[in-house]
Amino acid sequence: MRPSDPGGRLKVLKNRHNGSYTWQVIAGSATLGLVVAAGAVLAAGPWDNGQRKAERALAVTSDRTGGTHHGRPTPEGPRPAPSAPSVLPALGTTTHDAPQDRAALRDTLAPLIGVPALGTEVAASVIDTATGKQLYGRGDTTPMTPASTIKIATTTAALSVLGPDHRIATTAALSPDSRTLTLVGGGDPTLSAAALRSMAAEAAEALREEDRTSVRLAYDTSRYTGPVLHPISPNENIAPVTALMVDEGRLDDTDRGPAKRTDDPAGDAARAFAAQLRKAGVKVTGEPREARAGEKARTVATHRSAPLSALVERTLTNSDNDIAEALARQTAIAKGESADFAGARRAVTNELRKLEIPVAGAHLADGSGLDREDRVTPALLTALLARAADPDRPGLRTVLTGLPIAGFSGTLDGRYEEGSEGTGLIRAKTGTLRGVNSLAGTVVDPQGRLLAFAFLASGSLSATEAEPALDALATALAGTGG
Repeated sequence: MRPSDPGGRLKVLKNRHNGSYTWQVIAGSATLGLVVAAGAVLAAGPWDNGQRKAERALAVTSDRTGGTHHGRPTPEGPRPAPSAPSVLPALGTTTHDAPQDRAALRDTLAPLIGVPALGTEVAASVIDTATGKQLYGRGDTTPMTPASTIKIATTTAALSVLGPDHRIATTAALSPDSRTLTLVGGGDPTLSAAALRSMAAEAAEALREEDRTSVRLAYDTSRYTGPVLHPISPNENIAPVTALMVDEGRLDDTDRGPAKRTDDPAGDAARAFAAQLRKAGVKVTGEPREARAGEKARTVATHRSAPLSALVERTLTNSDNDIAEALARQTAIAKGESADFAGARRAVTNELRKLEIPVAGAHLADGSGLDREDRVTPALLTALLARAADPDRPGLRTVLTGLPIAGFSGTLDGRYEEGSEGTGLIRAKTGTLRGVNSLAGTVVDPQGRLLAFAFLASGSLSATEAEPALDALATALAGTGG
């Protein structure tokens, strides 16, 4: 049974036939509306790319992604909302003193969390992000397979270490004798054909200044170490993890969801760069070969990725596995660890520990959540979300703004029923593996509190049954309270 709506609230209905949205205001408490609106600002935040994505949902038509089969993704991220900061100061006095109402919450969740659709084991944590107090817990310190909700940990660590303005550089370096040009991968899986074209034009100009009309081409992938194949690879949900690739190694014109991937993303990128050099008037002799650029080579062309804040939002909204693994390795490099799966695990775990996140029992086998050896607790996930909501940590805010919005964006675009109380109010990262389903995110309750929740389930027989059961739990949080 869904919770009642005694005070009325803004509802968002979606026409599934034409993709349009209908906003319907139902008469009710003006005070509740203001509280929910203020809470939504906190959830979205004005930081970085932090304008609430629901405000732009009507303008959304497509997006670039590399996620798994969770759903249809949305654009890279909205522009900041400069007016939002003026709303935030009043939030503390409006919401933080609301009664905890743990008993009501427990009674509401009890019949929903025990449904057979969720499988044989369910663990949960719900906290008030303003106070850090736990409002509900069920096996909240039990390590479980998180699937893609582990991306919350990956992205938080990357933002904490590198900062939201960090960009990943791909460069072209010319040897001292100007005879060899090396394309040097920095680990940007979003590198595009357009970026290669621009880099080729820069490199061609540098070669003309050296009176060179031909060049040998090499490519350097040494920024990453260790195995390039994810433990589940080859797999259409992720390309080989290498420091050099174009469009996530996709072999078709898709930009989202599963797709056939090249088994040689670095070589393909180098060959594409060679083609662009030829178009720019440079003769490329021989086939590109893999080799390091050398310490004395000088950079003649550079492309920088979108800011890390945008990459984080894309990772979370679209459940992008390729970017997630790249961010884990960028974190490892910044912390002086080896840029491989093991080094990324150490780096991310140590950064979470630095953030005072409870990592007991956690095992971050990868950055994407595709590895079934991953283990986290619900308490870890809700603690991460609380850190991202902390006003003193604005650099982490895009962990919240990147979360899909129920019924609107990313992997939650096709979930939540028309007229559901959770539609437009719940922001959450989804997770799906065979027999594993998870949901972790934030919601503003009727008392105006911004709650962080994590529901991890295993042993389910059908994702199509487990996902609505998880959605019902999150919706209950949006309607619980007194």
